[in-house]
Amino acid sequence: MIHEKITLHQDFPEAELITYIADDTSELKMPPRPAILILPGGGYSFLSDREGEPVAKAFLAAGFNAAILKYGVGEFAKFPRPLIQTSLAMKYLRDNAEKFNIDPDRIFVIGFSAGGHLAASLGTLWHNSDLFSGYDIPYGSNRPSGMVLSYPVISSGTFAHSKSFRNLLGNPNPTEEELNRYSIEYLVDERTVPAFIWHTFTDKSVPVENALLMANALRRHNIPFELHVFTDGPHGLSLATEQTCSAKESYINPHAAHWLTLCIEWLLSL
Repeated sequence: MIHEKITLHQDFPEAELITYIADDTSELKMPPRPAILILPGGGYSFLSDREGEPVAKAFLAAGFNAAILKYGVGEFAKFPRPLIQTSLAMKYLRDNAEKFNIDPDRIFVIGFSAGGHLAASLGTLWHNSDLFSGYDIPYGSNRPSGMVLSYPVISSGTFAHSKSFRNLLGNPNPTEEELNRYSIEYLVDERTVPAFIWHTFTDKSVPVENALLMANALRRHNIPFELHVFTDGPHGLSLATEQTCSAKESYINPHAAHWLTLCIEWLLSL
């Protein structure tokens, strides 16, 4: 396995890309693999380990190459800083497709909770050159082939995860105009990439309405999506298996754990 830690740009020393790449050998010659960029959650204040390496290993076992982006949080979370870092990470994977044996036309992004907001931001704003000026990101080089939104933070409105929006705006008292700027349901247009969305009905931290608002926005603009709402499960399930339990809570949910199989089938069908 090619396991590297990469600093993407001198302006962002806090951002680190960690690769999980199946290594080709003279005996084992593999065709180019699809790849997935993983964005853990944490309310833009920290990054969850449960939504990082275990997810990368699961996708690696399923035939994908994977990379985790440790993007800016806390004092480094103010947008568009994390979004630029995510664009640089996507461009890096595409630029190094031959080195990493990646199919450049099948590079996806997955985000969990606040990482879901960042993934959705990339999937809707990848074409906004004003956000990325000065960072040598040619048009389309940062475009994901599709996005996976896992119990995502989407809306800054009635069903907002307010802490995430305060952190990404760097403002404890943002105005409605500031909030709407990165409220994803208002950003979807005909250039938005296809989406796989999953959530749980009983999520008390990020209400399921976030997923529903995203699905409705995609439908209005005729963007293909797949949506799964599982009846039970707390926020932060990750893989929903023993591999992603925490010291405080088990997070084992065999039914919701089917999201990964469904997601992989969807990604491979694109």
